[in-house]
Amino acid sequence: MNTLDQIKNAIRHAMKSEFYKRHFEGINVDDIKSMSDFIKLPFTDKEDLRLAYPFGLQAVPDEEIIRIHSSSGTTGIPVIIPYTKKDVDDWAVMFKRCYETAGCTNLDRIHITPGYGLWTAGIGFQAGAELLGALAIPMGPGNTDKQIKMMIDLKSTVICATSSYALLLAEEIEKRGVRGSIHLKKGVIGSERWGEKMRKRIAGELGVELYDIYGLTEIYGPGIGINCQYQSAMHMWTDYMYCEIIDPKTGKLVPDGETGELVITTLHKEGAPLIRYRTHDLTKIVPGKCECGLDYPRIATLIGRSDDMVKVRGAIIYPSRVDELLATIDGVSSEYQIMIDHLNGKDILTLFFETKLEMGDAAHGLEKTVEQEFKKIIGLTPKAKAVGMGELPRSEKKSTRVFDNRY
Repeated sequence: MNTLDQIKNAIRHAMKSEFYKRHFEGINVDDIKSMSDFIKLPFTDKEDLRLAYPFGLQAVPDEEIIRIHSSSGTTGIPVIIPYTKKDVDDWAVMFKRCYETAGCTNLDRIHITPGYGLWTAGIGFQAGAELLGALAIPMGPGNTDKQIKMMIDLKSTVICATSSYALLLAEEIEKRGVRGSIHLKKGVIGSERWGEKMRKRIAGELGVELYDIYGLTEIYGPGIGINCQYQSAMHMWTDYMYCEIIDPKTGKLVPDGETGELVITTLHKEGAPLIRYRTHDLTKIVPGKCECGLDYPRIATLIGRSDDMVKVRGAIIYPSRVDELLATIDGVSSEYQIMIDHLNGKDILTLFFETKLEMGDAAHGLEKTVEQEFKKIIGLTPKAKAVGMGELPRSEKKSTRVFDNRY
C-alpha cells in the first residue's frame, strides 16, 4: 500500500472520533487523489486536543481502550490520549528499535529515570527495554542518593533521562568521586531541547555516548525517532507516521534542508489517531541516505519550538539561539536562565550563567563579553550575571530557561 492510501485509511479511521467528525466536516476522503489534495486538509493543534477533552479523540469503542496518557503540561486543560493494545504494542516496537539504533542489546541494564504515571516517559522506556530483552531498572525520577547507589550496585549500562536530570546526576557522581564505580556506556536522552555545550558536559562527566530520542505524548510518546551512531540527525519511524515540515507562519511546506515546524500524521494509531498534527518543534529534513544504512528518513536535532520565542524590546529570542551563542564563549557553562521584567516602563532582560571562574574581575569581564555577544547576535543588550557552578537550579524533569515576569 502506498503512502497516500495509508494516509487515506488513517483519515477514515480518525473520522470515527467525535473530534474529527467535526474537524473534517464536509470532507470526502475519496476526493483526496494526491498529496497536493492531502496538504489542503486543516492542521490539528494542541488547542484542538484540549477542546476534545476528555475522550473526543477516541476513534474506537470503549472496550478496546486499555490505557490513557496525558501531556506533561502543567497549565490549561490537559490533553487525554487513549491507547488500544495495538497502540501500546506498536509503541514498544518503535522504542525497541530506538534502543537497537543506539547499539543497546539484551545484555544491557537500562536505568530508567523519567517519570511514570500519566506522562508517557517512564513506561515507554520500560516497555521498549523489556521487548529488547534487556534488564529494565524502573527507578523513576528523584532520590538521587538511591539512583547512584542502584547505578553502582546493579551495574547499570544505559541511563535514560531528561538532559536536565542527566546533568544533575553527572554533577553528583563527579562531586562524590564515584565515577570509577559507574558502569554506564550510553545515555538515551529525551523530552527537551539541549545545546551542544550541555551535551559535551554530560557525555564527558558520565563517560557515555549520548543519543537523542524524540517523541511527544500525542504521538505515542518518546521513541518515535532517535539518532544513530553518526549522531548528525534523528531517524523517524515513518512506517508508523508521515512527516511534513512547514513554515510555521504560512503553513506551507518548505523544501528539504530548510528549517520549519514538524507536522505528523499517524498511520496506524487506533485509540487517538492524529492527522496533520502541528508539533511546534523546529527542525528540518536531512536529505540523503545515512551512513548507518537505515532506510528511515532523518530530521535534524531540534533547535527549539515555534511557540517558545519571546519578544523583548523588538528583539525575537529563541532559547536555542541563546544556547548557540553561549556555546561560543569560553568560560561560560551550559547552564543559564533568562529573567524578563518590566521596570519603570522598560523591559529588562537579565541573563544568569554559570562559570568556573572566581567571582571578581575575571567574572565581571566575562559578563561584559556575554553582553556584547548577545547584543551582536540577538539585537539587544542584556544584564549578564555570572554565578558559580551549580548555583542555578537543577531539575529532575525539564529545565525552564526563560521566566517572563511581565504579565
